[in-house]
Amino acid sequence: MTEKIETGSILTGKVTGIQPYGAFVALNGNTQGLVHISEITHGYVKDINDHLKVGDEVQVKVLSVDEAAGKIGLSIKATEEPPAQQVVKAKRPRKRQAAAIVPEIEGQQGFNTLKDKLQEWIDQSQREDLIKK
Repeated sequence: MTEKIETGSILTGKVTGIQPYGAFVALNGNTQGLVHISEITHGYVKDINDHLKVGDEVQVKVLSVDEAAGKIGLSIKATEEPPAQQVVKAKRPRKRQAAAIVPEIEGQQGFNTLKDKLQEWIDQSQREDLIKK
């Protein structure tokens, strides 16, 4: 690696390889760095190939230099103006509809409290015709 490359500097490089996670950019004859997929452009990038191809010349900003590991982190979106903020309408909470009141009909199936059903279950458990033999 060369000492000329400093964090924060903006350089011109050439895309030398594309992977699903980012693009490799040659900064000079023997130095290259990686532009992570999240640093390609503002917004979501599903496929890097939609934005870059091998051989493209790009402006990159140096985000990090790790000389011990020999890695340089680059960003293309840091050299571009962010898009204008879109006005997002605030969502109002939806009004909840009141539950319909249904008159109780005798013999109607539905929710009963345990207290209401307990005696019925006791009676059923004691009936001979319901007991399996």
